[in-house]
Amino acid sequence: MRRDRICEQIRRELAEVIRTELRDPRVGMISLTEVHISADYAHAKVYFSSLAGSEHLDSLQLGLHKASGFLRSELGKRISIHTTPQLHFIFDESLERGAQLSKLISEAVAISDHTDPPEPA
Repeated sequence: MRRDRICEQIRRELAEVIRTELRDPRVGMISLTEVHISADYAHAKVYFSSLAGSEHLDSLQLGLHKASGFLRSELGKRISIHTTPQLHFIFDESLERGAQLSKLISEAVAISDHTDPPEPA
């Protein structure tokens, strides 16, 4: 589907611009996980994750918001669609939630390993 290809191209191009050209110290190492574009191509929700942790999330989002005009103009130079979308950055909590669930599962396994199984009757 055309929209899926455009979303993936936007994700790749934005990741490259952020990695190579964005100089805002608030925006460190981030991963762009997904892009959803509106039907009229006017708005794009850009989902990102970061290893910096949730304590730095506010400054990270502020940095991305401040850079969105620059990122949009760079995106317009790199891809050819009739409208370069407004960029809306949204923190993707799925990786953090997955790490928390893995930790809980590991703790549950460790607890169950320490309890002796009941004797068969």
